[in-house]
Amino acid sequence: MAERARRPRRPREEREARPARARKPPRPKAPSRRSEGTGGAFGMTGTRRAAMFAMVLCALALSIAVPLRTYLSQRDELRDVGAEQQKLRETVAALEQRKAQLQDPAYVEIEARKRLHWVRPGETPYIVQLPGDESRNTETERPSGKQAAQGSWYEELWESVTHK
Repeated sequence: MAERARRPRRPREEREARPARARKPPRPKAPSRRSEGTGGAFGMTGTRRAAMFAMVLCALALSIAVPLRTYLSQRDELRDVGAEQQKLRETVAALEQRKAQLQDPAYVEIEARKRLHWVRPGETPYIVQLPGDESRNTETERPSGKQAAQGSWYEELWESVTHK
């Protein structure tokens, strides 16, 4: 190792004869983070921290708003579709019950007599008029005086089309 060359020390008088350097005033101590109004964490004042907090809060709210709105609208749509599906199930059940009723020949005959005022050959139809039924138009509800033809339904249909 090379020995260091030591500079000889100058005498005191020589050192003091040199012009004095401008000394800087001593630096004040760095404020502690705990003291109020000094900037706190990251050197920001309370107002700046509040502004930053508000900006972060707004950014979070905006980033959550769109997915939340989508979720809520899909949840409402799912509830509506479920209610509609339940109504359709009830309708299907009612239609299946009606189909089962229409499979019974006795029920079909009762409906034909009630709705269409059909009668069997040889029966005399009567329409009973009750009090309060004056407003009813009985002429349109009466069966025609013609006797039922003995042909099939399609023959009657064909005859009604060709004769008119």
